[in-house]
Amino acid sequence: MPRELTIGATRVHDEGDCYVIAEIGHNHQGSVDRAKEMFRSAKDCGVDAVKLQKRSNRTMYTRAMYESPYDNENSFGTTYGAHREALEFGWDEYVELTRYAAEIGVTFFATAFDFESADFLARLGVPAYKIASGDLTNLPLILHVASIGKPVIISTGGGSITDVQRVYDAVMPVNPQICFLQCTASYPAEPEDMNLRVITTFRERFPELVIGLSDHQNGIAMADVAYILGARVIEKHFTLNRSSKGTDHAYSLEPVGMRKMVRDLRRVRLALGTGIKQPIPLETKPLFKMGKKLVAARGLPAGHVLTAADVAIKSPNDGLPPYELPAVLGRALRRAMVEDESILFDDLA
Repeated sequence: MPRELTIGATRVHDEGDCYVIAEIGHNHQGSVDRAKEMFRSAKDCGVDAVKLQKRSNRTMYTRAMYESPYDNENSFGTTYGAHREALEFGWDEYVELTRYAAEIGVTFFATAFDFESADFLARLGVPAYKIASGDLTNLPLILHVASIGKPVIISTGGGSITDVQRVYDAVMPVNPQICFLQCTASYPAEPEDMNLRVITTFRERFPELVIGLSDHQNGIAMADVAYILGARVIEKHFTLNRSSKGTDHAYSLEPVGMRKMVRDLRRVRLALGTGIKQPIPLETKPLFKMGKKLVAARGLPAGHVLTAADVAIKSPNDGLPPYELPAVLGRALRRAMVEDESILFDDLA
């Protein structure tokens, strides 16, 4: 069974490019215009999809957490609930952003953090869903989202292989269009904490699933390593300015970083090649100058029996390769040769 996932019109598979998701989250700071600017910028960087986060704040938080004080430099409200509500888009905003994403040609979906949000996104008709690491053990929510019938991308930060296997066993009979992302739930994540070899573990354990990486590291290099290990979905947080207000901006990529990451991921796929070692046409010219051939070390008469002192190894590469030296030594010349003249088998008795 081929390992593939179809998101909208894009088929994600082992032989293809990495599917890159620009995680905007709430870096739009509650502004639809800023969200549109971020959509456009991410699209210009070459990403495949942009993603927001959808929460029904009053139903997913306890009253105590919703009403808890939240007065700090990154706060958009004096309580945690007020802060979250200030960043949350409603139906009209999501409809407008869906239309705009279609207009500029970028796929748009969101993380569903609760049942109400999942149903909201289903009414909107998003082509895929994301499950955050915090909900890896929330099987009721995951199964509810899976039952909608669209691809489900599941981050696994903070989880064990037992947690991941539990999700697999429960969801596959309902909806086999799932993708696990290796993830470290640290913001940012240090390279030594990323455990990218889990990508290999997931690929071996779930051979029919596309595997990816939710990358919270500050740089762009780990995405390339993940692709080489077999990741075909990369999620990376995105911002227009890393110094903006909000906790996510500091570990998000600005447009120049996102553009370079996408560029490098495309290059990695091409650079990996076929695995078949053979010469390619564009190497012919450089190796003509750099390669060597067997030539006469000095003027030699006809009938001369060649010794090692009679043969030199010189460029360009348009004669017998040096590995043929043993087949040349001890043989007589059919004709006289001048210094630097190529020695060919036709010239030997």
